[in-house]
Amino acid sequence: MKKRKIKKQSRNEAPLIGITPDTAASRPGVSGNRAEPLLVLQERYTRAVQEAGGVPLILPIGASGAALRRIADSVDGILVSGGNFDIHPRLYGEEPTGALGQVKEERTRFELELISLALERDLPLLGVCGGAQAINVVLGGSLYQDIARQIPAAAEHQQGALKDRGGHKITIHAGTRLKRIVGREELEVNTTHHQAVKRLGRGLIVNATAGDGVIEGIESKVHPFVLGVQWHPEFLIERELVQKKIFAALISACARPTL
Repeated sequence: MKKRKIKKQSRNEAPLIGITPDTAASRPGVSGNRAEPLLVLQERYTRAVQEAGGVPLILPIGASGAALRRIADSVDGILVSGGNFDIHPRLYGEEPTGALGQVKEERTRFELELISLALERDLPLLGVCGGAQAINVVLGGSLYQDIARQIPAAAEHQQGALKDRGGHKITIHAGTRLKRIVGREELEVNTTHHQAVKRLGRGLIVNATAGDGVIEGIESKVHPFVLGVQWHPEFLIERELVQKKIFAALISACARPTL
């Protein structure tokens, strides 16, 4: 296991945060005569990192092996972004139930490998929405493939309103890193997911739940800084400043490893 090397940073040197993007195809005629594959990322992610004091670096999904290890050795922290796709259930030992949405094999491969490298190096790691689910899967956990089908009594977790508005409240668990970060027992968050953490991965604990019991946040009790949130704080930082503290905590963790 390759542990994280603490870089010598000057007092004014901002940490470099690698952010995973999504994949898409351009419209024919925009990039020539045919659709071309694109790497895309909501600008809100890079802005949130910059406002927290970090330098965002959008990562190349095609990287693997030695190239990806080089990336992991070069950045100070990792932010695994969300996306409108599902992690294939076979990656956590299940078959599809019939509610499986779009899967993105290349992005999933990249993110799972990157998360593994980050964990090996004790790099500060923040997962947003699907990024939190990916962390859980890497550590041996599983997911509810579809909340509505598998938890019939659950509330609606796919709000119709814009992401910059709250969809429901969550309870922050006492004694967790998330509680120390936000300093609150309750938050109003957006909700745009049809999947959720089911069986916890190794070393993970729940730090937040919705009123229906659905897991809304996870964190590691054995790594210096591994945090996953099921909502999208990057959309809420202008309306609710407490959401900025999540990104600030990632940046702060890059300066020194803390349990």
